[in-house]
Amino acid sequence: MDHVARTPAQLGPILKSCRIERGLTQRSAGAQVGLKQSTISQIEAHAERSSVESLYKLLSALNMELVIRDKDKGNASSNVKTPKW
Repeated sequence: MDHVARTPAQLGPILKSCRIERGLTQRSAGAQVGLKQSTISQIEAHAERSSVESLYKLLSALNMELVIRDKDKGNASSNVKTPKW
């Protein structure tokens, strides 16, 4: 399923939800890619304060990728989950 994060405040909770769905703790996800548990916590709580490098490492641990596309093209998909917050 695709997830849409239009703000940093939406990104962290999406990543946390995906991590939990995969049965990973912050520690185990971080261990896969060389990040501390506290770094994973920081990304999930305050993505806007995280480095792009750390974000990509967490995406790798979650077996996810970042996709950049025009907004109007992304809304047509039924697989897109937009956060309600």
